[in-house]
Parts: sequence; structure tokens; C-alpha cells
Amino acid sequence: MRGLACVVMFQTHCYDAWLNPAARQTKFFMWSQIGGTLPAPLFLFLAGISFALVTDKLTEKGYPAAAIARKTIRRGAEVFGLGLLFRLQEYLIAWGWAPWSDLFRVDILNTIGVSMMLMGVVCWATLAAGGRRRGVRAAVASGTAALISLITPMLWTGWQPSWLPWPIESYINGVHNLGVPQPWLFPIFPWSAFAFAGLAGGFLILEPGIRGREWMALPAGVGVVYLSKWMEALPGHFYQVEDYWHTSPEFFLLRVGVLLMVLGVVYCWCQWRAGQWGFSPMIQLGQTSLLVYWVHIEFVYGRFSILRKHEQSIGMATAGLLMIFLMMLGLSLLRTNWKKIRSRRVSQVDAVGI
Repeated sequence: MRGLACVVMFQTHCYDAWLNPAARQTKFFMWSQIGGTLPAPLFLFLAGISFALVTDKLTEKGYPAAAIARKTIRRGAEVFGLGLLFRLQEYLIAWGWAPWSDLFRVDILNTIGVSMMLMGVVCWATLAAGGRRRGVRAAVASGTAALISLITPMLWTGWQPSWLPWPIESYINGVHNLGVPQPWLFPIFPWSAFAFAGLAGGFLILEPGIRGREWMALPAGVGVVYLSKWMEALPGHFYQVEDYWHTSPEFFLLRVGVLLMVLGVVYCWCQWRAGQWGFSPMIQLGQTSLLVYWVHIEFVYGRFSILRKHEQSIGMATAGLLMIFLMMLGLSLLRTNWKKIRSRRVSQVDAVGI
């Protein structure tokens, strides 16, 4: 699923960076950008699932709640630190024309790290309170996701914490230094809700009654989508200011439903072993998703863009997209093979007793 997120991310960024003004008015570009709403929630959702698997494994091994919290929160802090390092790299590469405020931009990597730390705190509190059953932890994670989604519209409008310094407030509602929330950023509200939705899904997947039946995520996703549409059709308005595409709980539910459907389809695909018919670029990219995310940005948006930005036709941008895909796949293969070579050399050194 991470590999799928990488590919969809590539096409979103490439067409957004390279298409000329005329091409940006087409339905092709519209659908490309609609597809671009999937990768960020998918990365966060998968981070939540992975977090659940790690937490459950440590719990089964008998680790106390505090030790699990230290281990998982430390990992989240590492990812957050990588996000800050990425922002510093982008600023230095764009030295001379990038504003200093870019150093404090809340990007997806920052939010994944913060979300992991928040999940560590919530899991610690749940375990410390005696909630060791997976169903209980899934319910707490679901409730947290719902709470984040429900509070988001207010934190973007009437409850906007403008008394905070903007670099801190930006992590809450994405104001950056512009005074109002910016939809192109990734603040905790609403984005961390996707991580908690994944956390809930991860705990449920581990339940004996569900394990091996992950295909049920597909019909569950369809049900969540219909629930979202039903909520949207309800009369009256709960919030003073409503922004369906950026802050509404209904749109959050809709995207969670889509994520569940993707999970179900991918599970069925893997059950049929279709993903293992020879070499799988998706699996390969998924193994190095952080690396290809980090590098491709420079060749699409950065100073080293392989095509002139905002000047390309759909055909030329598509050719550039193919080149980016092959470059990132090659980089991914180089990374995994280098790790294998290093591991083999270490084993050989150990074998001769050096």
C-alpha cells in the first residue's frame, strides 16, 4: 500500500509542478489532483496500522506500558526530527529565493512524527488504565480519531488559537505565518485523525475473529462511505463555518471509507499472490517510501527539476512522470541491494572472526 501511495504521489506532484496553465484547466488535471488527496491519508493510515502491530507485539512480550511508550514515542520523535531536517535541506537548496518561514512549514513527515508521538501517549494511557484488550484499544483509537475530526472545524475558525506563536499554532490548524489556516499544509487537526483510524484498524486486524479475513475492510469501507453521505444529507448545520473539502467530519469519514476499501482490495490482491508474480515495483517502492519521498521532491519541485515548471503539456509531463518513476525505482533498488551487500559483508567478517 505504501508503494501505491508513492506512485499516486508521484503523479500528483509531477502534474502539479509541470503542467502549463492551459493543461491545468483540463479535467485530466482535475482528476489528477483529486487522486492526490489519497497519498497523505494513506501514509498516515499505514503509520497507524504499523504502530498498532508494534505496540501489540511489545504488549504480548510483556513490556510495561511505560517502556512501550518510551520506545514508540522515541520513534515518533525520530521521524519528526527527519521532517525538520527535510525542511532545512529544502531551505538550503533553495537559498536565495525561499522565505525563512519555510523552515517552519508543517509538512506530511512532520505530522507523521507528531501523530506517532500522540499515538504513543494514547496507547500508554490506555494500557496504564488496564485496557490491554485489542478491542478496547481500537475503541479508544477510534474515539480519538472522531474527536480530532469533530474539533477540527472549530479550531480552523472560531476556536483558532491565535494567541500561540504561529510556528506552534501551525501544527494545530496550519496557519503558517498567514493568519488563517492553509489547506496545503498538514496540521494535527484533521490529519492525525487518519493515523488514529489506522491505529484502530491495526488493532482490529489482529483480533482472532478478523485475522485472515481482512477482505472485510472492503465492504466496511463501502459502509463508511455511505455513512458519510448520509451525514452530509442531514438537515441543519452543526458548525458556524463549514468547509467540506478541508475540515468537515463527513469528508474525513469519506476518505477513511476509501482507505478501508483500498486496504481490502490490496489484501485480496495479495491473497491471490498477484503481487508476487515476479518483481513488484509497488512492493519495492513501499520498502523505501521515505527515501523516494525525500528525493523525488527535488527532481519535481526543487532546483533540480527535470522539466521546466508550469510550461509542459500533458504528454511531456507524463513522460517526466515516467522518468521520475524509473529514477525512484532505481534508487529504491540501489538502497535495498546496498543493505543486502552490507549485511553479507558483516556476516562474512563475523564468520572469519574479525
